Amino acid sequence: MKHALPAATVIFAAALTGLADAPQLPGIGAAMQEMVAKNEIAGAITMVVTKDKTLHLENTGYADVASRRPMTPDTLFWIASMTKPVTGVAILMLQDEGKLNVADPVAKYLPEFAGLKTPSGKPANLTIAQILTHTSGLGEAGGEAARQAKTLADLVPLWLAAPMQFEPGAKWQYCQSGINAAGRIVEVVSGLTFDVFLQKRLFDPLGMSNTTFYPTAEQRARLVTAYAKNRETGQLEPVPPRPDFGPRDRPPQGNGGLYSTATDYARFCQMLLNGGSLEGRRYLSAAALKLLSTPQTGDLPTGFFQSDAYGNRGLNYGWGIGTCVLRAPHAGVAEMLSPGSYGHGGAWGTQAWIDPVKGVAYVLMVQRSNFPNSDASDVRREFQKAAVASLSGGMTKP
Repeated sequence: MKHALPAATVIFAAALTGLADAPQLPGIGAAMQEMVAKNEIAGAITMVVTKDKTLHLENTGYADVASRRPMTPDTLFWIASMTKPVTGVAILMLQDEGKLNVADPVAKYLPEFAGLKTPSGKPANLTIAQILTHTSGLGEAGGEAARQAKTLADLVPLWLAAPMQFEPGAKWQYCQSGINAAGRIVEVVSGLTFDVFLQKRLFDPLGMSNTTFYPTAEQRARLVTAYAKNRETGQLEPVPPRPDFGPRDRPPQGNGGLYSTATDYARFCQMLLNGGSLEGRRYLSAAALKLLSTPQTGDLPTGFFQSDAYGNRGLNYGWGIGTCVLRAPHAGVAEMLSPGSYGHGGAWGTQAWIDPVKGVAYVLMVQRSNFPNSDASDVRREFQKAAVASLSGGMTKP
């Protein structure tokens, strides 16, 4: 069934959803309303935070068009690859405790990797850093066996059975299996399943009560509807949730399994903005935060802007431990960010970017399944542009 978004959609604002007391930066709501009016999205939650304060929290449009359910601060989103920085933090927490080092070979913790060979026949000797920076060349798990996997341990032989894609360290290529292997390492080292480790060590202490691999029935009632834009009609059409994420009989996948809210993920960002601590509790050391937030990929071109269509911007980016790092701003979604900004997007348009120079983080929650490039979406650009213009008291470049 097709859903055209009526013009009335843009009237949704703070008074309708209990956000009258939330701080709001001028211009962001109007920018998001324009994206709704253009059928780029059905709705959005936008947040801007400092290390200890919320500067902006606003909702626009619908969480579900058919029922006219509005976006609210507790609307739940599948955040997809925004899970990856969380996986990086988990590994670095264990490094801070002396239980592992990102320079260690993966085979030290997952012995099955000891026999892995590169395309040239050499021992692969993959490191934890390589699997978390997409430079490992590890093959991807696929097919019916992957769909039947119940645990991360079930996936290990499938990764190893897939041919390696290139010599380790030779290039950057986005790799889901590497991130999930890091999640399995957390399990082996901690003695906890990955979801339980994150719950006990990160989500509960940070007060991230709506961040989970396995939404409850109550949380599912707050789950946003995802939409795809029909290329012919320009209308938004609902799409079903991804079946490989969310059910209790699926592994807690560190590459993209988390569901969360804007306010929850903003807490995670505030901890990082605050140097690895929040409200008196330390989660990461300064050394660990540096590994997370600065490039560990040398001079390799990285990221999702490497094609002609996106300006061949591979050298503008590097990769930290589970994060994308902006080396040099460029026209479009990155022109308003400072060098050294870092974060990650999700497949269905969610974004979170931390700008340590400006001391702010930008969190965008939307749910559209077929952006040509979710990191390069007009929605992300217009949100960040409006936020920076408001914070600076002036206009950014068009």
